[in-house]
Order: sequence, then C-alpha cells, then structure tokens
Amino acid sequence: MSLVKDLTNGIYRENPIFKLALGMCPFLAVTTSVENAIGMGAAATFVLICSNFLVSLLRNLIPSKVRIPCYIVIIATFVTLVDMIMNAYVPDLHRALGIFIPLIVVNCIILGRAEGFANRHPVLNSVADAVGMGIGFTLAMILLASFRELLGNGTWLNINVLGPGYRNQPLLIAILAPGAFILLGFILGFFNILEKRRGGGQR
Repeated sequence: MSLVKDLTNGIYRENPIFKLALGMCPFLAVTTSVENAIGMGAAATFVLICSNFLVSLLRNLIPSKVRIPCYIVIIATFVTLVDMIMNAYVPDLHRALGIFIPLIVVNCIILGRAEGFANRHPVLNSVADAVGMGIGFTLAMILLASFRELLGNGTWLNINVLGPGYRNQPLLIAILAPGAFILLGFILGFFNILEKRRGGGQR
C-alpha cells in the first residue's frame, strides 16, 4: 500500500507543478508544443528515476556533509547520458529543447526528491516516488502545452485540429512567454476551485 501511495502522490496530491510549484522554468519555457512537453517530461522522468534509485541505494554510504554535491554528480551523469542519446536519436527534439536538457541537472524537482525522499526511503519506494513525480510533471507539461499549441498554432502534436482558417490567424500570445503565465494562472485557478469544492464536500 505504501508503494501505491508513493506512486500516486506525485500525479495529483503532490504534483510538482500544480501543488509544489517546482520546476517552473522548463515547464513554462518548452511547453510551446506537445511534442516538446513529452520530450522534456520523458527526459526528466528518466533522470528522476535513475537518480532516485542510485541515491536510495547509496544513502547509507554517502557522508551527510557532502550529500548535495554527490547528488548533483549522480544527476549530472544521467543528464549527460540523456543529452547524448537525444542528440543521437532525436536531433530535432534535442535542438528544440536546447539548453533546458543540461539544466535538468539543477531542476529542483529532481534534487528535491533526492534530498527529501530517496535519501530517507528504500529503493522500491524511491523508484515509485520518482515514477509518480515524473508522470505528474509530464502530464502537467502536456496539459499546458496542449492549450498553448492549440491556441497558438491551431494544432495538437503538429496535427491541424482547428482548421486552416484558424492557423492563418492564431492567438499568438499563447505560444509567447506572457501566454504561458496567463494560461498557467487559469489552470492553477481551476485546480484551486476543485480543491475548495472537494473540501466543502468533505465537511
């Protein structure tokens, strides 16, 4: 039961974006398309799972005084691996994500889960937590990217959804930085309303 809880926490109850407000920089920067969101989500999830696994495995061997530098070295190793793999097999996506792939090293979601969870829990629980957090992060990115791509280009996964008429006169602000903040505000407001209604129903 604990594994199930660790797995599902990151998807909604402790969603790193909508609940903890972590990892906002890549979240806002690369969600101009669903393809970019899936790519960044997959890369971050891979690094999260691998780093949580290794940190939990070595948690009793890493001296407490140097644990943060050790975590960064572990995370940077897997980020370098992801960077090289993406450059080799999906170069277009690699170019689109650009500097945000190396910046996964300092992503506060990954470092935060290593310090706050994997450092204190067994390997299986740490992996389950990483999977849940990765799924939650990826779903959040896909949600925002869907709105931004639809409104900004009239497409979803590069498929023309709203027709050529809309694509000729799209809502361009949606794929610009101000549009990301505005749409994020609406999404956070929606989740806050849901939480209030849930709280009212429980009382």
